[in-house]
Amino acid sequence: MASNVEAPERWYLALLGFAEHFRTSSPPKIRLCVHCLQAVFQFKPPQRIEARTHLQLGSVLYHHTKNSELARSHLEKAWFISQQVPQFEDVKFEAASILSELFCQQNLVDSAKPLLRKAIQISQQTPYWHCRLLFQLAQLHTLEKDLVSACDLLGVGAEYARVVGSEYTRALFLLSKGMLLLMERKLGEVHPLLTLCGTIVENWQGNPIQKESLRVFFLVLQVTHYLDAGQVKSVKPCLKQLQQCIQTISTLHDDEILPSNPADLFHWLPKEHMCVLVYLVTVMHSMQAGYLEKAQKYTDKALMQLEKLKMLDCSPILSTFQVILLEHIIMCRLVTGHKATALQEISQVCQLCQQSPRLFTNHAAQLHTLLGLYCISVNCMDNAEAQFTTALRLTTHQELWTYIVTNLASVYIREGNRHQELYSLLERINPDHNFPVGSHCLRAAAFYIRGLLSFFQGRYNEAKRFLRETLKMSNAEDLNRLTACSLVLLGHIFYVLGNHRESNNMVVPAMQLASKIPDMSVQLWSSALLKDLNKALGNTIDAHEAAQMHQNFSQQLLQDHIAACSLPEHNLISWTDGPPPVQIQAQNGPTTSLASLL
Repeated sequence: MASNVEAPERWYLALLGFAEHFRTSSPPKIRLCVHCLQAVFQFKPPQRIEARTHLQLGSVLYHHTKNSELARSHLEKAWFISQQVPQFEDVKFEAASILSELFCQQNLVDSAKPLLRKAIQISQQTPYWHCRLLFQLAQLHTLEKDLVSACDLLGVGAEYARVVGSEYTRALFLLSKGMLLLMERKLGEVHPLLTLCGTIVENWQGNPIQKESLRVFFLVLQVTHYLDAGQVKSVKPCLKQLQQCIQTISTLHDDEILPSNPADLFHWLPKEHMCVLVYLVTVMHSMQAGYLEKAQKYTDKALMQLEKLKMLDCSPILSTFQVILLEHIIMCRLVTGHKATALQEISQVCQLCQQSPRLFTNHAAQLHTLLGLYCISVNCMDNAEAQFTTALRLTTHQELWTYIVTNLASVYIREGNRHQELYSLLERINPDHNFPVGSHCLRAAAFYIRGLLSFFQGRYNEAKRFLRETLKMSNAEDLNRLTACSLVLLGHIFYVLGNHRESNNMVVPAMQLASKIPDMSVQLWSSALLKDLNKALGNTIDAHEAAQMHQNFSQQLLQDHIAACSLPEHNLISWTDGPPPVQIQAQNGPTTSLASLL
């Protein structure tokens, strides 16, 4: 607080010393700190001290109290006075930066933007503040979903950093722009930009931790780009590099030596946050690839790390990481036959979203999608339809929209009497013609849905064509769950057609793969088919063994079904509007049909 003090009169140093003592006490004594700083004005201080004290008061009140109006008043005075004092950049631009944050907190974005623009305009001779304010305004535009303006500002920042000789910060600006371009699906612009970033990162010689953090940023973008495209196999070399990179960072010690170029004084993320992020993208990969035990292992590690970090750090990004991790592990639980645990974790996501309106806005569609998947798993098809319809209303994300439509189509197929709605959906996710997204995985799933419908309609040759297309695509990118589902459905088709040998050739590998994932529903389906197949082939012992397996899977799923439907959280399946319900009333036991499991 007392750095660069001008005209250090004893009274000023004494009051500042007391204020700092109270601020850093444990617990902080903010009221006394504020009193000491306010006392400075009694001495009619010179403008430099007056402006700095207003900044200090505004900052303390903003960060430690709920008195935002008083904080705003002090920050506005600091900003106004500091503009009249020559060579007073730190106070001037810090006041502008904090004041614009406060405006955003009060939903006064239209006041924050011109303030930041003015500060950016007059800070061109101060590289650190000019870059920082550009980042801040770009972030503000991003939060408003104005990605075009944000990208323009990041481009301006990259060029400015190049001019002032900061290749490191130039890379940060370009990587940030690349991230937004990926969000906008402007892939034609992303590829050359990432290529340029790769060259800058590799050629930059500076602080090893800063260099490695740039590489992590670069590789995270590459990995998420592949995963968005559903290319689970192609991503493996990048993911391996990313994991090696984070191991390198964890062995490096933070250097206290400050960079010689003030424009280099930035960090993308703290080391600990980067570790959680790498765990997170590893979980995303494992989930898509169908390595669910691996996904569970990395989720546990990441959540444990997050709990430790959240004790010391209230950064909103940690809650975002936590929600995304939970979203993925919930999907894993539903596949592995742990519906009750999945439901409790969905409730946990609801609680996290209750604490942050922005988090809920960003994840509401995903939350309703997860509830829809849970409803399918407990055979509540009407509720599943309502949840997916709500999710579709809330999302603008094309990949998520396609994923939801695919699952909603599966609900209509199971219900068997929603032909008009079903064909309307299938026209919009036709894998043979104008498929809405570039995701390899989602297109393969769309072929599977077509195969499932043809199977239920008894059009077996058509079903085989669609399922072989799914198999070809899922094998190309190691999409194990789709492979297992396609194999068992093909096995079922061959069984119905009386081709028992060919059916066996499909069902046995499906069972092996489902056990490896593990996918409880496919195991249940496969064991039922193996029981009937072996009986038909005269393999009495194998038929008995398959029957025993089927009985075991049925019992496990039945017990989990009853446990899930008995939880008070089960009532979440009726929530389709507004914020998550604060309290969930208990109900008397399960109310759903178990017929689909038996």
